[in-house]
Amino acid sequence: MWFPRLASDRVLRAHPVDGPFALTLKQNNANRIYCLNAQAERLGLHRGMSVSDARAFCPDLQSRPAEPRSDMRFLHVLRRWATRYCPWVGLEGDSGLVLDITGAAHLFGGEAMMLSDMRRQLARGGVSGRIGLADTRGAAWALARHGEGLAAPGAPMEALGALPVTALRLDEGTVTALQRLGLRSIAELEATARAPLARRFGPEPLLRLDQALGRQPEQITPLAEPPHYGARMTLPEPIGLQGDVMAGAARLLERICDRLKAQEAGARALCLTLRRVDQEAQSVELRLARPLRDPARILPLFERGVSKVEAGYGIDQMRLEATRVEPLPVQQLSHVSTDSRARLDDLVSRLGTRIGLENIRRFLPADSHIPERGFIVAPAAYSRPEGSWVSLRPRPLRLFAPEPIAGSGPRPPQHFRWRRMRLVTARATGPERIAPEWWLEDDNWRSGLRDYWHVETRQGRRLWLFHTPQRPGWFVQGEFA
Repeated sequence: MWFPRLASDRVLRAHPVDGPFALTLKQNNANRIYCLNAQAERLGLHRGMSVSDARAFCPDLQSRPAEPRSDMRFLHVLRRWATRYCPWVGLEGDSGLVLDITGAAHLFGGEAMMLSDMRRQLARGGVSGRIGLADTRGAAWALARHGEGLAAPGAPMEALGALPVTALRLDEGTVTALQRLGLRSIAELEATARAPLARRFGPEPLLRLDQALGRQPEQITPLAEPPHYGARMTLPEPIGLQGDVMAGAARLLERICDRLKAQEAGARALCLTLRRVDQEAQSVELRLARPLRDPARILPLFERGVSKVEAGYGIDQMRLEATRVEPLPVQQLSHVSTDSRARLDDLVSRLGTRIGLENIRRFLPADSHIPERGFIVAPAAYSRPEGSWVSLRPRPLRLFAPEPIAGSGPRPPQHFRWRRMRLVTARATGPERIAPEWWLEDDNWRSGLRDYWHVETRQGRRLWLFHTPQRPGWFVQGEFA
């Protein structure tokens, strides 16, 4: 099963466009066509063509940047859809699928009826697909890209003989060399002596030919399903006590944590679903500050949510699923290891169940000499206390917007009023000149350079003042503890 316009079909499914359309991708410092729809192909455009040349041929061409990662995710979605026809489905490059329908065609009324249903489902979903069916993987690949049809069982040469040698999955250089020798079709290649071909081109052309004709076996390796971290328990008798629910959740949690440990992963979010006898279901969601797979640390965090569940006439089914999973590799134990970080993560998780993980924040250092930009505020659950605060001069613990005060000259004033207080300067340390970051737009730094002073007043206030030489003026921006 080949999807010649996989990328453009994915975009046009969500945002339909009337007229020629193409996706562009930058290659070798030039924007080139990555994928295009049928209307653009009929106008003579093709893949690899530069966008400027394409617009010269077609001024009405509409384009968007390509997203190969999104295209691959879409191909995985199609692979999962294809499992409705057979359980053995694998990827064929970045734009195709390979299916082993042995023993499954009769469920759809035969091979022809199965292919007809595939085409109908793809057309309904807005996906262009070409399908080839044969006894071998190589023959099916050739038919999907060059013939689209069925090869009679036991007679692949009848369907493949007229196809070009490019249908044998050969590289472009080998195909060109074969065509120069006059070997343009698979039938002509089959009729040629094998020894001279092997000496000149190596084993690759003959191997691909034998695979297409069934002389050499070629396996289909299905893509493994991603691991599922979920467990379910059906109870013989309804329960309603909080202790019974927690005991059932503990059994489910142990099974999920065993799977997580086998995959070296940890859960960041879990969902406990409790179904009552009246078919109503209630969910208890839990988000963790760090990936975990330790049942003893996760289970107590469910107590608050379980205590709010209305059991009604009883709960007869429980389901626990890790809805978000992140890698958690095994770490080497050390005699200097400590559990202080683990306890802090548990505290953040416990508080997060009450007020939300996003509302628990920490200050982190930032690479900037501007006082207001010397730190960032990040959620504690999604950041680590990394970096260090490096400053040649002390910085105040309290920063606020600059507040003007009366003063003149390059040195701090001896007497000034600030926040309705009369202050007298006892000692001033400075200046520390800080230049603005010209590449950033900040209205507070439009005045240019600033000369900062550490001022200690007789009234006990320790303030951070600065003077602006370009526009003479004095301001208070911080206070030391």
